[in-house]
Amino acid sequence: MAIQIGAKPESSFNDPLGLLSDCHRRIEKFLEQMVRIARDSDGTGLPDAERTALTTALKYFRGAAPLHTQDEERSLFPRLRVSQGSEMAAAFDALARLEADHDRADLLHAEVDALGEAWLTDGALQPADLGRLRAALQDLKSLYAAHIAVEDHEVFPLAGRSLAALLLEQVGREMAARRGLDFDNLPGVSHCQLRKAHRD
Repeated sequence: MAIQIGAKPESSFNDPLGLLSDCHRRIEKFLEQMVRIARDSDGTGLPDAERTALTTALKYFRGAAPLHTQDEERSLFPRLRVSQGSEMAAAFDALARLEADHDRADLLHAEVDALGEAWLTDGALQPADLGRLRAALQDLKSLYAAHIAVEDHEVFPLAGRSLAALLLEQVGREMAARRGLDFDNLPGVSHCQLRKAHRD
């Protein structure tokens, strides 16, 4: 990826909350690419650039995005639920809603993946299927817009205030281990950059 002057550097596993937020930017980017491709196409053959972009986006949501969900549901949210503090009671409902969002997103991603793969394989989508793809992508875009806003502006800042440094380190270690990576030997490595084993 090209480096942009003035762009925020990728966070490292030592900053798991920053990593989670960085992945939100990737989710937004890949989702917007798919929305644009489906919106601007009539469902016939895809030009090479759009085919590559769709392939890459589907691969991302099939591989990296589920790991991001596990980072939250298996590593971050459980630690928030057992932490102390007056802010936590109000956060419990938000965590439950976020987990419900994950379930809804999984269903939508399954539909997008099936339709996207059919498009790539067959070279075209019937009008009804293209309509289904556009609708599922718009639903995902709306879902993620609200979901990411809550996490980036409420849950992650709360975690930063409420969780001790040791607990946040544990989150980072689990995130690395989930990808088959050694936390102690990965300074500055982005958790969204999966090893080849996870990309294939």
